[in-house]
Amino acid sequence: MSAPTKQKKTVKASEDATPTLAPANATTATAEPRKRERVFSGIQPSGTPHIGNYLGAIRHWVAEQDAYDNIFCVVNLHAITVPQDPDELRVNTRRLAAMLFACGIDPERSALFVQSQIAEHAELTWILDCMTPMGWLNRMTQFKTKAGDERETVSAGLFTYPVLMAADILLYQADVVPVGDDQRQHVELARDIANSFNHRFGETFVEPRALIREVGARIMALDNPERKMSKSDGEASYIALLDPPDVVRRKIARATTDSQRTIVFDESRAGIFNLLTIYQLLSNQSREQIEAEFAGKGYKEFKAALADIIIATLELIQRRYAELAADPAQLDALLKQSADRLRPLAEDTLRKVKDRVGIV
Repeated sequence: MSAPTKQKKTVKASEDATPTLAPANATTATAEPRKRERVFSGIQPSGTPHIGNYLGAIRHWVAEQDAYDNIFCVVNLHAITVPQDPDELRVNTRRLAAMLFACGIDPERSALFVQSQIAEHAELTWILDCMTPMGWLNRMTQFKTKAGDERETVSAGLFTYPVLMAADILLYQADVVPVGDDQRQHVELARDIANSFNHRFGETFVEPRALIREVGARIMALDNPERKMSKSDGEASYIALLDPPDVVRRKIARATTDSQRTIVFDESRAGIFNLLTIYQLLSNQSREQIEAEFAGKGYKEFKAALADIIIATLELIQRRYAELAADPAQLDALLKQSADRLRPLAEDTLRKVKDRVGIV
């Protein structure tokens, strides 16, 4: 993707381009310089997250809550770029929010809200749509993959999906966007849009960068380790975070391995490598320790141990989720708390954008 040929200085957080997030018990943002980089992460409400979502993203979000100013978003506006059942969308949005809190997102340390709660996302998207060349969007590989042979009938929203993602990021002046490698191109587009806008109208946006995890960024399907884990490929391909123990054991027992016997980290053996990666991430052991632990043992013993550690991980998450699901008012209050904290920052960014563009 080509950026504008002329470069203006990138807006840095240290230059006090935007206010810092307010404390959880405050209602407005202050104009103090940032002490930490700001992260924006979004996740679509497409049902219960699976173990790949947890290991590739959510687990890191929880672990790094004190390292960044974190903004986490249930991106329900992104969800409607493809047909949705309205009742299912409402249920899935709330379920995902409850699940993220259950996984350890702390509303006192991080902001977690629903995208549609802050109207500035949609308004900024339209302005950026008017600033983004069609050629940039035509190069987005995910649109080509998702649209397939239906490019003439899919929604315009699916085509401009990357601009909405850019608006999500730029609205909060995020420095860092943790994504899988398949989303790198979208963050690069957000950076190009910010650079182009800054060049044309003056310094307005922080130009974000992608953060790609080296280990666990792509957890593969249990039944087809050549494909990334996805709920769209059938229940045998993934472990949902709400799967009960018997379902976890059955799915792991049937997971694809190979005809060899040694349990070692060998990327050419996609099935066992994927299962070992899951075990490594959940156990926090080194590869050498894991290979020594299962030296001389077979797949049956390894899969039993893997199922045990997954079940133990999910037990606490499921207990917390059940508590939140039983108290909808508490869930609503937590989401509103974050939205109220973030709204002044979103309003401030949009006000600057409208002023620079000439919108009254």
